[in-house]
This record gives sequence, structure tokens and C-alpha cells, in this order.
Amino acid sequence: MYRERRISVVIPCHNEEKGIPQVIRSLPMSIDEVIVVDSNCSDGTARVSKALGATVVAEANPGYGAAYKAGLPRVSGDITVTLDGRGVYPAEQIEELVDHLLDTETDFVSASRFPLLDPASMTFSRKLANMMLATAMMLLYGTAVRDSHSAMWAYRSNIYPRFKLTSDGMPFSEEIKVEAIRAKDVRFDEYHVNCHQEIADARLEKWRDDLKSLFLMVQKRFQ
Repeated sequence: MYRERRISVVIPCHNEEKGIPQVIRSLPMSIDEVIVVDSNCSDGTARVSKALGATVVAEANPGYGAAYKAGLPRVSGDITVTLDGRGVYPAEQIEELVDHLLDTETDFVSASRFPLLDPASMTFSRKLANMMLATAMMLLYGTAVRDSHSAMWAYRSNIYPRFKLTSDGMPFSEEIKVEAIRAKDVRFDEYHVNCHQEIADARLEKWRDDLKSLFLMVQKRFQ
């Protein structure tokens, strides 16, 4: 419990056997539930996560959005927080994020990595892509967002059923924020966090995913 609320953490993973132990061990003691989504893993991610006390949800589709759609509805906590399985996002700042959510009476808080405390933690091309997507979100939806592609959020769990989430891939990061911004009576905000060193991952087709995210935002705006 934290401030009389149960907190659930959801972590989508695709072959994160090496990274997930550090992520789970770095979680604050106040976390009540850890859900790791085994997104078609071929390594020991599920086994390691279970050994560390996490609930493992299996998802055959390896897509990023598909993993979240499998894990997010399973939470039992009052507040849902998301992280990545590689330790890029700061688990040690979860309570800060929840404090901001509660103190500002907000419903959905997205963790913004910008401005970067360590400029070397992200490549120039990633900074440029994030700026492009954040600008597009602001122009399309009228809400200033610094980090549209952030994968760390905290929100009141009871608002999740209001979201109409369609993406099974990386654009899910933009889509859930768009849904929070557009949803009636849902208050959206950002909170600055420290970004750990980004790890190069050959599995991620960065620019192709960025274009898909941009297309999804435009599509949802004019549906």
C-alpha cells in the first residue's frame, strides 16, 4: 500500500531474462502487485519473473501493444504503473509519480524524460523522433506533451475501461495518451523523470514504428 492505495506495476517483456531481475528488485516496497507479460518470450523471462514474485501473463503475440492489452486489464490495484523490462525507466521514481497523480487530483500521469538530465542517455535520432511525435500530438489534440512516446505511466485503474485501444505495436504508447487526453472527465498531466541509459535493441524498427505512431494519431483524430 502507498497512501492507502494498492499499486500494480505492469511490465511487458520480450526476452528480457537479463534485465527483468534488476527491474523487479528495484521496485519500491510499497508495490502490491507486479505483472510481467511474457510476450512470446523464448528465454527464461517467465521463470525468472515468477521466482521474484511476479504474476506472469502469457501473450502469444509479440507486439508491444498486444502485451499491454493482455496485462493492463489484469491489475487488481487502485493505481496502475507501467515500466519497461530493460530498466530504461526509473522504478525508484514510482512513488513520486503516484504522489503527483494524487496531489494534483490527476487521473493519468505520463512520465516525461524531457528535458534529459543526461543528454547522452538518448541518441540524436531518438530525440528528433520524439520531438516530431510530441509536436504532432500537440497540433492534433491541443495538449502540450513533451514525451509522447514515454512507456512509463501512472493512472487510476478504474479509467482503463474507457479507453478504446487498437494498436498491437509500438504506437500503443501514443494511443493510450491520446485516449486519456480525449476521454471525458479524465485529467491528463506529465511528470519529469530521469531517463537511464537507453540500450540499443536491434529488434525495434524505430523509424517505421514512429511513422506508424504518427499515422495512428492522425487516424484517431479524424475518425
